[in-house]
Amino acid sequence: MYINKAIIYGNLTRDPELKSLPSGSTVVNFSVATNHTWKDKNGQKQESVEYHNVVAFGRTAETVNQYMKKGSGIYIEGRIQTRSWDSGDGKKNYRTEIIADRVQFGPKKEGGIPAPISKVGISTSEEGVGIDAIDYPEENVNVDDIPF
Repeated sequence: MYINKAIIYGNLTRDPELKSLPSGSTVVNFSVATNHTWKDKNGQKQESVEYHNVVAFGRTAETVNQYMKKGSGIYIEGRIQTRSWDSGDGKKNYRTEIIADRVQFGPKKEGGIPAPISKVGISTSEEGVGIDAIDYPEENVNVDDIPF
């Protein structure tokens, strides 16, 4: 058995970009930043940031485009996928993305500061999430139809 599962919670680094596929489906691209903090061997606090490219399709894409903007908190479950294409100069390009299966909006900012994740009610257990979730129907999307 193989598992390809990504779960992230972070902030959008740019506004979502909505596009339409030739099939008529919609697709949205955005990136999410996640932070990691730790103390080094000298006891100094260290921090690193990872940037994740995310793609969502169909109704999920439309909802993300409508309600999310740069700086918004977002919870994403999906799978990791790497695409490749040839550029005009004969060079092979690669892009690794999270294909979102499930998206939940983070809490609204309280006084300009994002609420802690514990207030979001996010749970990865099988009981589900502590806040209402929208279940969208599964859509089969051909990745070759993506125009970018």
